[in-house]
Amino acid sequence: MKKILVTGGAGFIGSNLCKKLLKDGHKVICLDNFLTGSKENINNLINNPNFKFVEHDIENPIDINTDEIYNLACPASPPHYQFNPVKTVRTSVVGVANMLELAQKYNSRILQASTSEVYGDPLMHPQKEEYWGNVNPIGIRSCYDEGKRCAETLMMDYHRQFNTDIKIIRIFNTYGVNMHPNDGRVVSNFIAQALKNDDITIYGDGSQTRSFCYVSDLIDGMVKMMNSENFIGPVNLGNPSERTILNLAELIIKKTDSKSKIIHKPLPGDDPIKRKPDITLAKEKLNWYPVVSIDEGLEKTIEYFSKKIQY
Repeated sequence: MKKILVTGGAGFIGSNLCKKLLKDGHKVICLDNFLTGSKENINNLINNPNFKFVEHDIENPIDINTDEIYNLACPASPPHYQFNPVKTVRTSVVGVANMLELAQKYNSRILQASTSEVYGDPLMHPQKEEYWGNVNPIGIRSCYDEGKRCAETLMMDYHRQFNTDIKIIRIFNTYGVNMHPNDGRVVSNFIAQALKNDDITIYGDGSQTRSFCYVSDLIDGMVKMMNSENFIGPVNLGNPSERTILNLAELIIKKTDSKSKIIHKPLPGDDPIKRKPDITLAKEKLNWYPVVSIDEGLEKTIEYFSKKIQY
């Protein structure tokens, strides 16, 4: 049994990770400031004797002795990370430095949840880990993109300078149970609009592509990465099954039997045109690949949203 700290543990991915780690028999300390996380996501874990919740912001140092740290603390959808961009950068820089100091103090292994956004609007397709990216450092998304890039820099520098035991994953578009209906991600937006029979909003002509990974597949990859030896990453974790945003909207309308119409609005600044992970490295080093199809994953997510949304 390990003692594991999950920062951002009340968020969408964090709460699913806490549940998995508890199921695997570990003690879990869930840390969150509820900026975007939700108490509702962890209500079913509170009574577990191996679960402890701490309300805290990683911008401030904290002293917790753990074997492992999963650092997921950071707003991850454009409306959330652009709402307070300075806070987003500070979480990815000051916050990550604080978590690295904690890992260094107790000789803990630390995994940083980075993002496909480090590739920006990529000129390489699909994206491989050795690609350095095409990021606008002064754009409206840069608080997140550059914040996460700097977090990776800090992780690598602590590893090189202090021999800190690090892991870096780059998460591509993920969806599933515990997503907030209003988090601004494309899957949650489309499902919420479809269930209410509201117009479904597509930015641009809908030809831009994304690759959607169900959350249980991602969690499996995260745990495999944490438990791997002689491999620090970064490694892409995502589903390489690529589809257009327009195709996703049509699929969700069909699955919800919705009367929604599709409307188009201008594409936001610096929005990537293509996004697809090359997961060769994850297959080779972790023996990991997604197993949940888009049909199965959407059905589970729609069922979850149906209970959450008033319509």
